[in-house]
Formats: sequence, structure tokens, C-alpha cells
Amino acid sequence: MSAPDPREVQFPGVRLRFDSNKTYDELVATLLADVGDAPVRMDDLLTGAHGNWESYVNQVESYLGPSKFMLFGLIDHGGWIKLSGIDRKVLRAIIGNPLIAITMLRHDVTAGLFAPVELLLVEQPDGHSSLFYVKPSSLMVVEDNPPLLAAAQELDAKLAALAAKITGTEAD
Repeated sequence: MSAPDPREVQFPGVRLRFDSNKTYDELVATLLADVGDAPVRMDDLLTGAHGNWESYVNQVESYLGPSKFMLFGLIDHGGWIKLSGIDRKVLRAIIGNPLIAITMLRHDVTAGLFAPVELLLVEQPDGHSSLFYVKPSSLMVVEDNPPLLAAAQELDAKLAALAAKITGTEAD
């Protein structure tokens, strides 16, 4: 007996771009100053949680930066793409906050496909830099789910505020 075909759900993703007058190195430094410069492992968050939610919340909060996100990982695309002749600095940063993620996962655990979120920091040919990411609500909400949409839109706003802050494009 063969397995049934997978259920396919089409959805549009919305990519955002924040251009910055900062150099790539300044942009990376600003991001890491906010979210931390050492990736946090999920196991580290469970350490000291003592098997209950309140302890877990306290543990998570101890890792959060000023914008309430933490660093989960870095992938230096610039390090390997130069081998193919592309001489650009490009860094993928995986950031998040489990206390924000749970506001979405409680409405649809498949939203976890896109939590934590990913940023791409890119050096531009003119010496400036840009930050890219895909709007979380455009990825997480693929079917009618108003509570999930509301929670994901809150994440959209927090992520946009972080992007504006680190790129220097925030309103005065």
C-alpha cells in the first residue's frame, strides 16, 4: 500500500528589506549587541527550568537582549560563497524568543516551522549594508486562524522594530 500524496498548501511569503548607511561590520556588531554574540542552545534554556513553566520563563528572560530576542545561530554565507567567486559579506542570523513563539504555537504548532526567525545581513557594493527577512505572519498563517494571525502580527511588529533599530532607520 502506497502512502497518500502530501497535502500541499500554497502561500505567499513577504520579504522585507531594510537598507542601512552602516557598514556590514557595523550592522553585524549592532545586531549582536542587541541579541547576544553567543548562540543559545535550546538545552541551555531547559537547564535550571526545574520542569515548570515559571522557571523556564525566568531562564529564557536571562538570555534576552534589549529588543527581547536572543541569538540561536549564525551562518556565514560570505565565508563560503567567495570560493565560487562571489565576494560579498553575507550573514544569516537565527534569532527568536520562546516566550513570543508560544503565543503562536498555542494556536498552531506548525507555526514552529518559522520560529525562530531568520535575518540576512548583506554587504552592498557601495559599502553600505542591508537587512532582509521574511515577514513571519506571511509564513505562519496559511489557513484561516485569527488568533494565530494576531500573535504573528505582533511578532511582525517586534521584528520590524528590531530591524529599524539595528539598521538605524527607526523613526525619531
